[in-house]
Amino acid sequence: MPHITVQMYPGRSGELKKELAEALLEAASKTLGREKAHFSVSVEDVPQEEWKNRVYDKVLVDRNTVIQPGYQM
Repeated sequence: MPHITVQMYPGRSGELKKELAEALLEAASKTLGREKAHFSVSVEDVPQEEWKNRVYDKVLVDRNTVIQPGYQM
């Protein structure tokens, strides 16, 4: 049961987050050949001042991160 997590700065509407989650669900379902019911998606707001510690530093050391960020902090 794949789970997709999106972390981003706050400020986007619940409607936009739902639209993003649905687009990710659609792409994952199609790519992996599984029904949408097999997936879950969460969207987490991370304040800008916490981004480096909570997200960026973990992404750079996580060997499972398939696409590394194209920016530096």
